[in-house]
Amino acid sequence: MVPMNIESLRMFCHVVDEGSISKAARLGFVSQPAVTRQIRQLENHYGTTLFDRTNGKLTLTEAGKILYPYAKEIIKLDNTSFEEIQEKLGAADTVLHVGASLTIGEYLLPGLLGNFKKKHEQIKFSLSIGNTPHILSQLEQNEIDIALVEGAVKQQSKYKIEKFADDELILVTSYHHRWQDRAEIDIVELTEEKMIWREQNSGTRLIVENALKKYNVLEKIENAMELGSLQSIKSAVEADLGVSILPRLTVTKELKYHTLREISIKDFTLMRDLWMVQKDRRFKKRAQAYFEAFLQE
Repeated sequence: MVPMNIESLRMFCHVVDEGSISKAARLGFVSQPAVTRQIRQLENHYGTTLFDRTNGKLTLTEAGKILYPYAKEIIKLDNTSFEEIQEKLGAADTVLHVGASLTIGEYLLPGLLGNFKKKHEQIKFSLSIGNTPHILSQLEQNEIDIALVEGAVKQQSKYKIEKFADDELILVTSYHHRWQDRAEIDIVELTEEKMIWREQNSGTRLIVENALKKYNVLEKIENAMELGSLQSIKSAVEADLGVSILPRLTVTKELKYHTLREISIKDFTLMRDLWMVQKDRRFKKRAQAYFEAFLQE
């Protein structure tokens, strides 16, 4: 069997991710013939072609499709083992790659990281913030170590999923809204207002929509607009362009300084869980274990 090295796998993944040998060569600071030799070495090792080179385009063969996720995992383990050993030797700082959905990343994570750093000053963070599907995709591709998300997460054997916090979703209006003197409203009264929503695949929006469906009011609510950030939604509600149902942790300042008003809905409470998601690996970074334990506290 022709021997294989980790750099050949790394270059194979670069070619797949970049879509061409020339781009992979630039990314790896090597020549195109060097990339081609590494790919040939892999193909000789496995005894089959990994790319279909017809019509001037590179596409993965069935064998290549099988190898790709394994190659990504092997490279991830190689990087993790190197970081762990360097940390043990005191030769390098440990970097933990954390991905967070928008609400958690913007409003909860900064405080969490501040408290964590007080105990573990040597650990550095690489942060990625996006919607829940994007963050879970990054975890799947081994681009992050831990995902912190608020949407529903499908139970899969390859994932370790744990609740680390919860948050209430509340109805907010402009401070001088016509409901300002009401102690509470009935849920059917939401149909009299225009709702300002997050984007379609937002985890928060899915939770709200599912809850309103149970009360048979979702289809009757007029949509005012969809906005891609919580700050823009809060500004629109403050300008009395509509109402919205938002996580309490995102509007604490606005409620305190009377730019938004919370309106209770009779017999309606909506809580959502916040999840820590990791791949179920045999080995993990020491920093990852520390951060996991911190969140579990």
